[in-house]
Amino acid sequence: MVAAKKTEPAFRRVYNDLRSQILSEQFPADEALPTEAEIGTQHSVSRQTVRRAFQDLVVEGLVFRVPGRGTFATPSNGRYLRQFGSVEDLMALSADSEMQVLVPLSAAVDPAAASRLRLPDDHVVKATFLRLHHHEPFSHTSVYLPPMVKAQLGDVKELAASGTVSQVTVIGLLDQALDAPIQDAEQSITVATAVGDVAAGLDLPPNTPLLRVDRMYFDTNGIPVELAISHFHPDRYSYRVHLRRNVT
Repeated sequence: MVAAKKTEPAFRRVYNDLRSQILSEQFPADEALPTEAEIGTQHSVSRQTVRRAFQDLVVEGLVFRVPGRGTFATPSNGRYLRQFGSVEDLMALSADSEMQVLVPLSAAVDPAAASRLRLPDDHVVKATFLRLHHHEPFSHTSVYLPPMVKAQLGDVKELAASGTVSQVTVIGLLDQALDAPIQDAEQSITVATAVGDVAAGLDLPPNTPLLRVDRMYFDTNGIPVELAISHFHPDRYSYRVHLRRNVT
């Protein structure tokens, strides 16, 4: 059974649209963005919804506000910048980046990945891909799935052949296909060096220091459904997390 497609919040749709336009430099640095009222009319949403989208863009550092003049796009320094605070933020990678398949989704034997996925044997399903922004790779990712998860996912043309480029995310595909959708993710961040296919894929000299991020995704039953191991280009990626203090 395929889960019903979820409705994206209105502010998130506005945020994703504005973010894509900002990152593709559609707004000149010296000209204010459209007003909240204008954007609200364009998207058929309230000014409050637009204001919420702008708040997230300000927090992410993509726009800044000048009292009496308006909101302006922050000049780009060439890096891909993404703020992560939820699983939805990770799914939203498809809004302004592309996936280029290096190794199609296929059966593999990997004891380490299978152990982390809590599988009864060493069999997993694996795919490897680059994530591109403005046609430049900023991350190299290997994804490991339990065979039962692959069975629910079925055949996916975006993951079927080397060289295929699309705007999907694996967790986005899984979230629509799984009987129990993705609910949580655990993440670890370490420093690694570029070797082998990682160095080649990111066009880096061997042993270049880079960021490694491991993410394990769980469904609503607490069962691991995906392990993603990503390495990020040090000059093309910035990682930002917004931390908020709990107030009681």
